[in-house]
Amino acid sequence: MKRTAAIVCSIGIAAAQIALAADDPKQRQDLTAVIALNGQPCGEVVSYTVHDGNDFIATCKDGNRYRVHVKDGRVVVEKK
Repeated sequence: MKRTAAIVCSIGIAAAQIALAADDPKQRQDLTAVIALNGQPCGEVVSYTVHDGNDFIATCKDGNRYRVHVKDGRVVVEKK
């Protein structure tokens, strides 16, 4: 019983850390810059979700959504 509670607690802490990290102003600025450098319209990233390490779905102020991820050592920006 104690082991199950510890596992559930650990999962909850990890989920909270991911949720907090998903609202990092610096990360939003970085994603905005990457999208702009790839020639895509955005203006400003207002929110994003982390899917796996360096794999993000960014939502822009103008309503555009982009997947920003690393593939073969290069940053790729794909419109969603």
